Amino acid sequence: MDLKQLEYFVRVAELGSFTRASIALDVAQPALSRQVRLLEVELRQSLLVRNGRGATPTEAGKLLLAHGRGILHQVERAREELGRVRGSLAGRVAIGLPPTLARVLTVPLTRAFRKQLPEAQLSISEGLSVVMREWLLNGRLDIAVLYNAQPAAGIEMAALLDEDLLLVQARPPGLSEDPPPAAIRLSEVARLPLVIPSRPNAIRMHVEAQMAGIGCRPVIALEIDGVAAILDLVADGAGCALLSRNAVASSIRPSAFTMRTICEPALRTRLSLVTSSLRPATLTQKTTLALIRSIAKGQLEKP
Repeated sequence: MDLKQLEYFVRVAELGSFTRASIALDVAQPALSRQVRLLEVELRQSLLVRNGRGATPTEAGKLLLAHGRGILHQVERAREELGRVRGSLAGRVAIGLPPTLARVLTVPLTRAFRKQLPEAQLSISEGLSVVMREWLLNGRLDIAVLYNAQPAAGIEMAALLDEDLLLVQARPPGLSEDPPPAAIRLSEVARLPLVIPSRPNAIRMHVEAQMAGIGCRPVIALEIDGVAAILDLVADGAGCALLSRNAVASSIRPSAFTMRTICEPALRTRLSLVTSSLRPATLTQKTTLALIRSIAKGQLEKP
């Protein structure tokens, strides 16, 4: 059995599509289909049901998928062990970050990764928490940092840190940066027009849940999926935003905004490190998890 054929099959089965798998593997779709078909011929069994909606594993395919994941994982572990003999770790790690954190963490994380794991490969993607959780399950990501992650089958979570959400408003002309604006009650925030991501964004869902807890609903001025665009609209006077201090501090013009603490109750979101329980972490991935913890603590907990 050819390992490349096995890898191709596993990726198609996980992504449910030859098209998506060809993109993820950077392999032409006809070549991908041919290799999977050769694997089926060798095993004398159909492994995938091909239809207009994609490809799903047959009973035989499900059995091979379970074995294939373990085989490919063991191969990766063997490569790592051989790398340790040379004095270094190798392999590829795919990380997913929410847009609000990607700008803050990408550069220091990449720098630390290259220094500590010079023979390994790093891939960083941005995405919404709901999307990244799906990417974890289908194998596109090894590690994701998610807001307010909920327990679910197939994933493992570990708390990273908590972040306060602040009320972000355009700074009036001529207003100095000191003293900082006074805190504002969540019930008062509920009466302000908000520029906020659309559902099922994790922060949007959290804001709505917290406001519902005190008998309020948010006033939605605009639904915008993108931190930079949200801040541009806030600066233009379209409304207010609810973002972390780091999201504003890493923007192009942080001085264009004021940030107010929210109280009674505070708006606080939890960041979690999430991995797939279907694939045991390799040593390279475990090292990367430790790097993310260290970098996040240094970058996100700054006063």
